[in-house]
Amino acid sequence: MAGHSKWANIQHRKGRQDAVRSKLFSKLSKEITVAAKMGDPDPEKNPRLRLAIKEAKSNSVPKDVIERAIKKSQGGDAENYEEIRYEGYGPNGIALVVEAMTDNRNRTASNVRSYFTKSGGDLGQTGSVSFMFDRVGAIMYPTAAGDADTVMLAAIEAGADDVQSDEEGHWIYCADTDLNEVSTTLEESLGESESAKLIWKPQAPTEITDLETAQKLMRLIDSLEDDDDVQNVTGNFDLSDEVAAQL
Repeated sequence: MAGHSKWANIQHRKGRQDAVRSKLFSKLSKEITVAAKMGDPDPEKNPRLRLAIKEAKSNSVPKDVIERAIKKSQGGDAENYEEIRYEGYGPNGIALVVEAMTDNRNRTASNVRSYFTKSGGDLGQTGSVSFMFDRVGAIMYPTAAGDADTVMLAAIEAGADDVQSDEEGHWIYCADTDLNEVSTTLEESLGESESAKLIWKPQAPTEITDLETAQKLMRLIDSLEDDDDVQNVTGNFDLSDEVAAQL
């Protein structure tokens, strides 16, 4: 099992805390509503909803907000969201996967294309960059959950494929279809995780050592994440320690 690849660097959140917090709550609530509408409103009978609620709680979304999102899914006026994935290249050829939920495909496509164009990037076709990523389940535990050997043993017994540990915590990876089962099993031995979700994991991240390239890339990611239709943005890059400090 490999060492930690620092994939936590890959999904960038900017520092306007209040605005970012509000927007994040909105995106997490939308995922809960869609998950509940597509399946059962009972999280015990709906793995996707269970994971959506877990992710919301890990980001401190209030209980009443979660309950309203579930209730909204059962109303006749609930929006019909379509899940769409966009793929393209940002500055310096960095591959980006953009996941969106929208009630207007034309609006979202136009906006996403404009963000790439303004940054000097290029929006590609579906499949143009996703082959450089693995779709996996990612479960995160804090260091307090146990030492690396304890967590690795628990992860193997739960059916995980990989564990990466460092001073910041433990990252456990599994097949995307096994996320709910592995996450549930791990709770029995390690307690509740801090996060459990599906991610696009880069196979070979490119290290960015140039500040100008990093700034252009962050502006593009910020623009994408500011869009209400965009749920997640993932890139196949790592920031060098020096560049990360400068940013």
